[in-house]
Amino acid sequence: MARQLESDPGTHSYECRSCGYRYDPAEGVAKLGIARGTPFTALPDDFLCPVCRSPQAAFVDVGPRSRPSGFTQNLDYGLGVNRLTPGQKTILIFGGLVLAAAFLLSFYSLH
Repeated sequence: MARQLESDPGTHSYECRSCGYRYDPAEGVAKLGIARGTPFTALPDDFLCPVCRSPQAAFVDVGPRSRPSGFTQNLDYGLGVNRLTPGQKTILIFGGLVLAAAFLLSFYSLH
C-alpha cells in the first residue's frame, strides 16, 4: 500500500533546464527583489533565470524542498530509509560514523 506524497504546490522548487539553477520559494531571489515565500507561479511573466536568462518556460517543477529522494515507486522498499529526506540521511550516516568511532576508541580504556 503506497502512500501518496502530498504537498502544497506553492512550496515546490523549480529548476532551470538550461543551467541547473534552482528557484526555492523559501529563499526567493534577493538580487531581483523577489521576497521569500513567493511561489514560482506568482512570479511576474517577464521573470528570467538569474544565471542564464532563460524564460519561465525553461523551468521544471522538481517538487518540495524536503521530499524524499528517489523514485516514488521505491519509497516503500527497504527498512524505511528510502522515506528519509537527504538531510535526514546525512545525519544518519555521519551519526553512525561518530558512534562507530566512539565504540572503537572505547577499546583504549580496556587494559
